[in-house]
Amino acid sequence: MEKEIINRVAQSQLKTIDLEDYYPVGERVFLDIKDWLYEGFVLREKDFRASIAEHDWKQYQDKFIAVDCSTDAIIPGWAYMLISTKLHPYAKRVVQGNLETLETSLYQSIIEDLDVSAYEDRPVIIKGCSNKPVPQNAYLFITSKLLPVAKSVMYGEACSSVPLYKKG
Repeated sequence: MEKEIINRVAQSQLKTIDLEDYYPVGERVFLDIKDWLYEGFVLREKDFRASIAEHDWKQYQDKFIAVDCSTDAIIPGWAYMLISTKLHPYAKRVVQGNLETLETSLYQSIIEDLDVSAYEDRPVIIKGCSNKPVPQNAYLFITSKLLPVAKSVMYGEACSSVPLYKKG
């Protein structure tokens, strides 16, 4: 006598959220400003401004840009702001920092705007493994976003999840 196999996960109210599904499409570029500094370490304003004026900013059209300096140079805030003014007409987003900072910024915006009403009073699993570079902070952002609405929040997969929160 064979028993019918029942998929209890499919029948449950359990909802899964995969942050990889929200990965923004677009090229990421790290713009290292060390080449615009004297010997890679000293910002000489006149030379710096000349380098920026000569740079081809159109190459950053529709790209996500992280701007930073890979040397231990001390860069004044206005330098990044000036670069931002040149990138603004072309880039989708500009941040000061590395590529992980860029990914974190992208996900923060996405999650802040995310409609989580479908997860209201439901048990939710935040899928853990991803093939795309989902930053660790994105998992913190989505957890915070879900806490006010979800019945419970777990991390992992339906077959092996780690409980994080349960509404009291």
